[in-house]
Amino acid sequence: MAVKRVLQYGEKSLREPSKEVHKVSKKIQELVQDLLETMYAKNGVGLAAPQIGVNLRVFVIDVSKNDEPLNPMVFINPKIIKKSGATVAQEGCISFPEAYTDVKRYANVMVKALDKHGRPFVLEAKNGELLARAIQHENDHLDGILFIDHCVNRFEADKVLAEHNLPPVDPDLLIEGPESEDK
Repeated sequence: MAVKRVLQYGEKSLREPSKEVHKVSKKIQELVQDLLETMYAKNGVGLAAPQIGVNLRVFVIDVSKNDEPLNPMVFINPKIIKKSGATVAQEGCISFPEAYTDVKRYANVMVKALDKHGRPFVLEAKNGELLARAIQHENDHLDGILFIDHCVNRFEADKVLAEHNLPPVDPDLLIEGPESEDK
């Protein structure tokens, strides 16, 4: 297993949809290990297979804090089956080094997926916690969607991207986020 090169924003394959995994084979388990090693090496919260140039529906997440033991989670062929509420928070991405902007996400999500052994599970993340945001962020990568497509203010996001020598937001790819419940 190895730490892999992470694709950067602007590289075409980040926008390509990923294919389903048909069998959780030794090759898929090696991919999971590479994703975890790369995510930890880059101090990330999550990493999706397309970010290392593998367009398969696999991502990993670890939302443990500095003083907590590592808690890696593996999602193979994930599907978000329930979502509600709305929350806005700063978000970044390993494929966008040092660039952060406000992003609108669902506050609550329920996801079903396979674990690293191919066993199905369902997980619920609530109250806009980091896990809920990370699941949506990494799941988006599997569909060629990037966090900046959910930005609250395109012009602010463009300014941040320019400061980091990254291409601007593509206005044609912007996604309307969940509606706030306080309207």
